[in-house]
Amino acid sequence: MTDAAIAVLGGTGPQGKGLGYRFAKAGRRVIIGSRDAAKASAAAGELDETLGGDGLVTGMANAEAAAQAGLVVVAVPWDGHNELVESLRGELSGKIVVSCVNPLGFDKAGPYGLDMGNSSAAEQLQSIVPAARVVAAFHHVSAANLIGPAEKLDHEDILVAGDDKEAAAQVRALAATVTGSPGVDAGPLRLARQLEPLTAVLISINKRYKTRSGVSISGLPQD
Repeated sequence: MTDAAIAVLGGTGPQGKGLGYRFAKAGRRVIIGSRDAAKASAAAGELDETLGGDGLVTGMANAEAAAQAGLVVVAVPWDGHNELVESLRGELSGKIVVSCVNPLGFDKAGPYGLDMGNSSAAEQLQSIVPAARVVAAFHHVSAANLIGPAEKLDHEDILVAGDDKEAAAQVRALAATVTGSPGVDAGPLRLARQLEPLTAVLISINKRYKTRSGVSISGLPQD
């Protein structure tokens, strides 16, 4: 799978573009996906120029991007998420699909996690596309840090949750392209119910301390 292209759906947004940048910076082929193919191509061109014109990043409409990739990252806003996933059921079936979607709301008191009941964005994706190998990851990395100058975001950990052990292992390995270390096994997919709204806490911390906070797990055994 290391040679397969990675599609980032919603890759024209800050989080998607930042993840695409990190994957390509590590030598992976990246396809930026968007509802608008021209917008995707423009975003891909910007990233490719930033990376020195290696040609590792291309852009196309979401359906084509998902069809051509070996692994798909869903980084779209929660609003419209299920509709998009429904439209791509065929393209996503059988593939590792990484959900980093955070269903959040905002009011005068600040950000908060939406009431998803006994579910999460990642679990809803799995329900819509049962044949996909859904893994939840990359929720808590600042978009500004992703596109920033640091060689690796080695002060952070990527928390990875999934029921498909082999798929989750591949995503933990992919996390090393961002932090320099494999992602942390956070457990089954249902724990995305806790991972997704935690982003609201980080946004609140960022506002209070004027920083770009992330997640780092202490006490892990050293390999």
